[in-house]
Amino acid sequence: MTKRINGIQQLGVGVDDLRSAFSWYRQHLGMDVRMFEEKAVAELMLPHTGGKSRERHALLALNMEGGGGLEIWQHTGKKPEAAKDPLQLGDWGINIGKLKTTNVHRAYTRFKAQGLELFSEPGTDPAGRWHFYLRDPFGNHWEVMEHPFVLFPQQQQANGGVSGAVIGVRNIEESLRVYRDILGYDELIYDQSGLFDDWQGLPGAGGQFRRLLLTHSKHYQGSFSPFFGPSYIELIQSLDRPARGVFDGRIWGDPGFMHLCYDINGIDELRDEVSQKGFPFTVDSARATESFDMGEAAGNFSYIQAPEGTLIEFVETHKIPLLKKIGWYLNLRKRGERPLPRLLLRMFAFMRVK
Repeated sequence: MTKRINGIQQLGVGVDDLRSAFSWYRQHLGMDVRMFEEKAVAELMLPHTGGKSRERHALLALNMEGGGGLEIWQHTGKKPEAAKDPLQLGDWGINIGKLKTTNVHRAYTRFKAQGLELFSEPGTDPAGRWHFYLRDPFGNHWEVMEHPFVLFPQQQQANGGVSGAVIGVRNIEESLRVYRDILGYDELIYDQSGLFDDWQGLPGAGGQFRRLLLTHSKHYQGSFSPFFGPSYIELIQSLDRPARGVFDGRIWGDPGFMHLCYDINGIDELRDEVSQKGFPFTVDSARATESFDMGEAAGNFSYIQAPEGTLIEFVETHKIPLLKKIGWYLNLRKRGERPLPRLLLRMFAFMRVK
Protein backbone atom coordinates (compact mmCIF):
# COMPACT_ATOMS: atom_id res chain seq x y z
CA MET A 1 0.00 0.00 0.00
CA THR A 2 1.23 3.51 -0.81
CA LYS A 3 1.24 6.04 2.02
CA ARG A 4 -1.34 8.75 1.47
CA ILE A 5 -2.52 11.67 3.58
CA ASN A 6 -6.25 12.28 3.12
CA GLY A 7 -6.80 15.53 5.02
CA ILE A 8 -7.04 16.95 8.52
CA GLN A 9 -9.20 14.65 10.60
CA GLN A 10 -9.19 16.80 13.73
CA LEU A 11 -7.47 19.37 15.85
CA GLY A 12 -6.93 18.21 19.43
CA VAL A 13 -7.86 20.63 22.19
CA GLY A 14 -7.25 19.93 25.88
CA VAL A 15 -9.85 21.31 28.30
CA ASP A 16 -10.58 21.20 32.01
CA ASP A 17 -14.29 20.41 31.56
CA LEU A 18 -15.24 18.35 28.52
CA ARG A 19 -19.00 18.81 28.92
CA SER A 20 -18.94 22.59 29.03
CA ALA A 21 -16.41 22.74 26.20
CA PHE A 22 -18.46 20.47 23.93
CA SER A 23 -21.55 22.54 24.70
CA TRP A 24 -19.78 25.77 23.71
CA TYR A 25 -18.18 24.38 20.54
CA ARG A 26 -21.50 22.83 19.56
CA GLN A 27 -23.50 25.99 20.12
CA HIS A 28 -21.10 28.55 18.64
CA LEU A 29 -18.83 26.71 16.17
CA GLY A 30 -21.32 24.14 14.86
CA MET A 31 -19.31 21.14 16.09
CA ASP A 32 -22.44 19.15 16.89
CA VAL A 33 -21.78 15.71 15.32
CA ARG A 34 -20.48 13.42 18.07
CA MET A 35 -18.58 10.72 16.17
CA PHE A 36 -17.32 8.94 19.26
CA GLU A 37 -16.91 9.48 22.98
CA GLU A 38 -14.83 7.37 25.31
CA LYS A 39 -13.41 7.28 28.83
CA ALA A 40 -10.21 5.27 28.96
CA VAL A 41 -6.53 5.29 29.91
CA ALA A 42 -3.98 6.78 27.49
CA GLU A 43 -1.53 3.91 27.87
CA LEU A 44 0.51 4.46 24.69
CA MET A 45 1.20 8.18 25.06
CA LEU A 46 3.91 7.80 27.70
CA PRO A 47 6.56 9.81 25.78
CA HIS A 48 4.26 12.83 26.00
CA THR A 49 2.51 12.32 29.36
CA GLY A 50 5.44 12.38 31.76
CA GLY A 51 6.06 8.64 31.44
CA LYS A 52 2.76 7.75 33.13
CA SER A 53 -0.51 6.27 31.85
CA ARG A 54 -3.21 8.92 32.13
CA GLU A 55 -6.96 8.54 32.57
CA ARG A 56 -8.84 10.68 30.11
CA HIS A 57 -12.24 11.49 28.61
CA ALA A 58 -12.26 12.23 24.86
CA LEU A 59 -14.89 13.18 22.30
CA LEU A 60 -14.61 13.73 18.53
CA ALA A 61 -17.00 16.36 17.15
CA LEU A 62 -17.56 17.33 13.49
CA ASN A 63 -19.34 20.12 11.62
CA MET A 64 -21.73 19.06 8.82
CA GLU A 65 -20.48 21.79 6.49
CA GLY A 66 -17.31 19.71 6.25
CA GLY A 67 -13.72 20.24 7.32
CA GLY A 68 -11.74 18.68 10.13
CA GLY A 69 -13.25 18.10 13.55
CA LEU A 70 -12.28 18.73 17.16
CA GLU A 71 -11.00 16.07 19.51
CA ILE A 72 -12.02 17.52 22.87
CA TRP A 73 -9.82 15.90 25.54
CA GLN A 74 -9.84 16.10 29.33
CA HIS A 75 -7.45 14.61 31.87
CA THR A 76 -9.55 12.81 34.51
CA GLY A 77 -6.77 11.12 36.48
CA LYS A 78 -5.13 14.43 37.32
CA LYS A 79 -6.11 18.08 37.40
CA PRO A 80 -5.69 19.68 33.97
CA GLU A 81 -2.89 22.25 34.29
CA ALA A 82 -3.29 25.54 32.45
CA ALA A 83 -0.28 27.46 31.19
CA LYS A 84 1.20 29.77 33.83
CA ASP A 85 1.74 32.54 31.28
CA PRO A 86 -0.68 33.40 28.45
CA LEU A 87 0.34 32.22 24.99
CA GLN A 88 2.07 34.83 22.83
CA LEU A 89 1.92 34.77 19.06
CA GLY A 90 5.01 32.92 17.81
CA ASP A 91 5.36 30.61 20.83
CA TRP A 92 6.43 27.16 19.65
CA GLY A 93 3.46 24.95 18.87
CA ILE A 94 -0.12 25.41 17.69
CA ASN A 95 -1.10 29.04 18.29
CA ILE A 96 -4.40 29.32 16.39
CA GLY A 97 -6.94 26.93 14.90
CA LYS A 98 -8.25 27.81 11.43
CA LEU A 99 -11.99 27.52 10.70
CA LYS A 100 -13.54 28.02 7.29
CA THR A 101 -16.60 30.04 6.38
CA THR A 102 -18.25 30.90 3.07
CA ASN A 103 -19.02 34.44 4.26
CA VAL A 104 -16.64 36.13 6.72
CA HIS A 105 -18.82 39.20 7.26
CA ARG A 106 -21.92 37.14 8.02
CA ALA A 107 -19.94 34.97 10.45
CA TYR A 108 -18.51 38.05 12.16
CA THR A 109 -21.96 39.62 12.54
CA ARG A 110 -23.39 36.44 14.03
CA PHE A 111 -20.52 35.93 16.46
CA LYS A 112 -20.72 39.58 17.53
CA ALA A 113 -24.44 39.18 18.23
CA GLN A 114 -23.62 36.11 20.36
CA GLY A 115 -21.22 38.17 22.47
CA LEU A 116 -18.05 36.28 21.49
CA GLU A 117 -14.62 37.81 22.08
CA LEU A 118 -13.56 39.13 18.65
CA PHE A 119 -10.32 40.83 17.57
CA SER A 120 -11.02 43.85 15.33
CA GLU A 121 -13.34 43.67 12.32
CA PRO A 122 -12.86 41.43 9.26
CA GLY A 123 -9.73 42.25 7.26
CA THR A 124 -7.47 40.59 4.71
CA ASP A 125 -4.38 38.44 5.14
CA PRO A 126 -1.20 39.00 3.06
CA ALA A 127 -2.82 37.08 0.17
CA GLY A 128 -5.94 39.28 0.22
CA ARG A 129 -8.22 36.65 1.79
CA TRP A 130 -10.88 37.83 4.22
CA HIS A 131 -10.60 36.64 7.82
CA PHE A 132 -10.84 37.61 11.49
CA TYR A 133 -9.85 36.17 14.86
CA LEU A 134 -11.71 35.22 18.03
CA ARG A 135 -10.92 33.71 21.40
CA ASP A 136 -13.06 31.03 23.02
CA PRO A 137 -13.84 30.99 26.79
CA PHE A 138 -11.06 28.44 27.33
CA GLY A 139 -8.30 30.75 26.09
CA ASN A 140 -7.85 29.27 22.59
CA HIS A 141 -7.59 31.52 19.54
CA TRP A 142 -9.36 30.84 16.24
CA GLU A 143 -9.00 32.31 12.78
CA VAL A 144 -12.23 32.35 10.77
CA MET A 145 -11.15 32.41 7.12
CA GLU A 146 -13.26 32.72 3.99
CA HIS A 147 -13.18 29.67 1.76
CA PRO A 148 -15.80 28.39 -0.71
CA PHE A 149 -15.53 24.69 0.25
CA VAL A 150 -18.80 23.44 1.77
CA LEU A 151 -19.81 19.78 1.74
CA PHE A 152 -23.41 20.18 2.84
CA PRO A 153 -24.66 23.79 2.53
CA GLN A 154 -27.70 25.28 4.25
CA GLN A 155 -26.61 24.10 7.70
CA GLN A 156 -27.54 27.52 9.15
CA GLN A 157 -24.16 27.80 10.82
CA ALA A 158 -21.70 30.67 10.80
CA ASN A 159 -18.73 28.46 9.96
CA GLY A 160 -17.59 25.04 8.89
CA GLY A 161 -14.94 22.77 10.35
CA VAL A 162 -11.19 22.99 10.89
CA SER A 163 -9.17 23.99 7.83
CA GLY A 164 -5.69 24.13 9.32
CA ALA A 165 -3.59 25.81 11.99
CA VAL A 166 -1.20 28.66 12.71
CA ILE A 167 1.97 27.18 14.20
CA GLY A 168 4.77 29.03 15.93
CA VAL A 169 8.23 27.66 15.08
CA ARG A 170 11.85 28.23 16.05
CA ASN A 171 13.09 28.11 12.47
CA ILE A 172 10.77 27.92 9.46
CA GLU A 173 13.29 26.11 7.25
CA GLU A 174 13.73 23.34 9.82
CA SER A 175 9.98 22.92 10.35
CA LEU A 176 9.34 22.69 6.58
CA ARG A 177 11.02 19.27 6.77
CA VAL A 178 7.78 18.08 8.39
CA TYR A 179 5.04 20.31 6.98
CA ARG A 180 6.25 20.35 3.37
CA ASP A 181 8.37 17.23 3.03
CA ILE A 182 6.21 14.78 5.06
CA LEU A 183 2.72 16.33 5.19
CA GLY A 184 2.91 17.48 1.59
CA TYR A 185 2.13 21.20 1.92
CA ASP A 186 4.02 22.03 -1.26
CA GLU A 187 2.18 25.11 -2.57
CA LEU A 188 3.34 28.47 -1.24
CA ILE A 189 0.64 31.14 -0.93
CA TYR A 190 2.81 33.80 0.72
CA ASP A 191 6.10 34.25 2.57
CA GLN A 192 6.43 37.70 4.16
CA SER A 193 8.27 39.32 7.04
CA GLY A 194 7.51 42.42 9.11
CA LEU A 195 4.63 43.82 11.16
CA PHE A 196 1.12 42.63 10.25
CA ASP A 197 -1.94 44.85 10.64
CA ASP A 198 -4.41 41.96 10.41
CA TRP A 199 -3.04 40.54 13.69
CA GLN A 200 -4.09 43.66 15.58
CA GLY A 201 -5.12 42.79 19.15
CA LEU A 202 -3.69 39.28 19.21
CA PRO A 203 -1.32 38.70 22.16
CA GLY A 204 2.32 39.20 21.21
CA ALA A 205 1.55 40.47 17.69
CA GLY A 206 3.41 43.77 18.03
CA GLY A 207 6.81 42.43 16.96
CA GLN A 208 8.56 41.38 13.78
CA PHE A 209 7.60 38.02 12.29
CA ARG A 210 8.24 35.83 9.29
CA ARG A 211 4.94 34.42 8.15
CA LEU A 212 4.49 31.63 5.58
CA LEU A 213 1.20 30.10 4.37
CA LEU A 214 1.11 26.70 2.64
CA THR A 215 -1.48 24.41 1.10
CA HIS A 216 -1.49 21.27 -1.05
CA SER A 217 -1.18 21.47 -4.83
CA LYS A 218 -3.11 18.20 -5.27
CA HIS A 219 -6.60 17.25 -4.12
CA TYR A 220 -6.85 14.82 -1.24
CA GLN A 221 -8.01 11.27 -1.91
CA GLY A 222 -9.30 8.60 0.49
CA SER A 223 -12.55 7.60 2.18
CA PHE A 224 -13.19 10.85 4.08
CA SER A 225 -11.46 13.34 1.78
CA PRO A 226 -14.75 14.74 0.42
CA PHE A 227 -15.68 15.65 4.01
CA PHE A 228 -12.34 17.08 5.15
CA GLY A 229 -11.66 19.25 2.09
CA PRO A 230 -8.53 21.38 1.57
CA SER A 231 -6.35 22.61 4.43
CA TYR A 232 -3.68 25.19 5.21
CA ILE A 233 -0.64 25.44 7.44
CA GLU A 234 0.66 28.86 8.47
CA LEU A 235 4.14 28.86 9.99
CA ILE A 236 5.14 31.94 11.97
CA GLN A 237 8.55 32.75 13.43
CA SER A 238 9.15 35.56 15.91
CA LEU A 239 12.17 37.56 14.76
CA ASP A 240 12.66 39.91 17.70
CA ARG A 241 11.13 38.26 20.79
CA PRO A 242 12.25 35.13 22.67
CA ALA A 243 9.54 32.47 22.41
CA ARG A 244 8.76 29.36 24.46
CA GLY A 245 7.01 26.03 23.97
CA VAL A 246 3.24 26.17 24.42
CA PHE A 247 3.43 23.10 26.69
CA ASP A 248 6.58 24.01 28.60
CA GLY A 249 6.24 22.61 32.15
CA ARG A 250 3.05 20.74 31.26
CA ILE A 251 2.10 17.53 29.45
CA TRP A 252 0.10 16.56 26.38
CA GLY A 253 -3.63 16.81 27.06
CA ASP A 254 -3.40 19.79 29.38
CA PRO A 255 -5.50 22.81 28.26
CA GLY A 256 -4.67 24.21 24.83
CA PHE A 257 -4.18 22.94 21.28
CA MET A 258 -2.48 19.58 21.81
CA HIS A 259 -1.99 18.08 18.34
CA LEU A 260 -2.98 18.22 14.67
CA CYS A 261 -4.33 14.91 13.33
CA TYR A 262 -4.34 13.63 9.75
CA ASP A 263 -6.38 10.80 8.26
CA ILE A 264 -4.03 8.49 6.34
CA ASN A 265 -3.66 5.21 4.52
CA GLY A 266 -0.48 3.14 4.60
CA ILE A 267 0.75 3.47 8.17
CA ASP A 268 3.54 0.92 7.61
CA GLU A 269 4.88 2.86 4.63
CA LEU A 270 4.58 6.11 6.57
CA ARG A 271 6.57 4.59 9.45
CA ASP A 272 9.46 3.91 7.09
CA GLU A 273 9.29 7.34 5.45
CA VAL A 274 9.27 9.45 8.63
CA SER A 275 12.10 7.40 10.11
CA GLN A 276 14.23 7.92 7.00
CA LYS A 277 13.52 11.68 7.14
CA GLY A 278 14.60 11.94 10.77
CA PHE A 279 11.20 12.06 12.52
CA PRO A 280 10.44 8.51 13.72
CA PHE A 281 7.13 7.67 15.38
CA THR A 282 7.13 8.56 19.06
CA VAL A 283 3.88 6.60 19.52
CA ASP A 284 2.84 3.67 17.33
CA SER A 285 -0.35 1.73 18.13
CA ALA A 286 0.16 -0.64 15.18
CA ARG A 287 3.14 -2.13 17.03
CA ALA A 288 0.84 -3.05 19.92
CA THR A 289 -2.32 -4.26 18.17
CA GLU A 290 -3.73 -4.98 14.72
CA SER A 291 -6.52 -2.46 15.25
CA PHE A 292 -6.78 -0.14 18.26
CA ASP A 293 -10.25 -0.06 19.82
CA MET A 294 -11.48 3.49 20.47
CA GLY A 295 -14.91 2.55 21.79
CA GLU A 296 -17.27 3.44 18.95
CA ALA A 297 -14.47 3.54 16.38
CA ALA A 298 -11.32 1.59 15.62
CA GLY A 299 -8.05 2.02 13.75
CA ASN A 300 -4.37 2.62 14.26
CA PHE A 301 -2.66 5.84 15.26
CA SER A 302 0.86 7.19 15.51
CA TYR A 303 2.63 10.46 16.32
CA ILE A 304 5.68 12.36 15.22
CA GLN A 305 7.06 15.55 16.76
CA ALA A 306 7.95 18.51 14.56
CA PRO A 307 11.18 20.46 15.27
CA GLU A 308 9.35 23.15 17.25
CA GLY A 309 7.60 20.52 19.40
CA THR A 310 4.18 20.27 17.72
CA LEU A 311 2.70 16.78 17.87
CA ILE A 312 1.35 15.49 14.56
CA GLU A 313 -1.00 12.51 14.78
CA PHE A 314 -1.78 10.07 11.97
CA VAL A 315 -4.90 7.90 12.08
CA GLU A 316 -5.64 4.99 9.76
CA THR A 317 -9.35 4.43 10.33
CA HIS A 318 -10.76 0.89 10.26
CA LYS A 319 -14.28 1.33 11.65
CA ILE A 320 -16.68 4.22 12.29
CA PRO A 321 -20.30 4.38 13.46
CA LEU A 322 -23.07 5.37 11.04
CA LEU A 323 -26.28 4.52 12.91
CA LYS A 324 -25.37 3.80 16.51
CA LYS A 325 -28.93 3.00 17.59
CA ILE A 326 -29.10 -0.06 15.34
CA GLY A 327 -25.42 -0.93 15.59
CA TRP A 328 -24.53 -0.06 11.99
CA TYR A 329 -20.80 0.50 11.59
CA LEU A 330 -18.79 1.06 8.42
CA ASN A 331 -15.87 -1.36 7.98
CA LEU A 332 -13.35 0.54 5.88
CA ARG A 333 -10.98 -2.40 5.62
CA LYS A 334 -13.55 -4.32 3.63
CA ARG A 335 -14.71 -1.34 1.60
CA GLY A 336 -11.34 -0.07 0.43
CA GLU A 337 -9.86 3.42 0.17
CA ARG A 338 -12.01 5.12 -2.46
CA PRO A 339 -13.92 8.28 -1.39
CA LEU A 340 -17.20 7.65 0.40
CA PRO A 341 -20.34 8.75 -1.46
CA ARG A 342 -22.13 11.83 -0.16
CA LEU A 343 -25.11 9.70 0.91
CA LEU A 344 -22.99 7.90 3.50
CA LEU A 345 -21.27 11.09 4.63
CA ARG A 346 -24.67 12.75 5.03
CA MET A 347 -25.56 10.05 7.56
CA PHE A 348 -23.12 11.65 10.02
CA ALA A 349 -26.01 14.02 10.74
CA PHE A 350 -27.78 11.22 12.63
CA MET A 351 -25.10 11.63 15.32
CA ARG A 352 -25.88 15.30 15.87
CA VAL A 353 -26.37 16.48 19.45
CA LYS A 354 -28.92 19.25 19.85
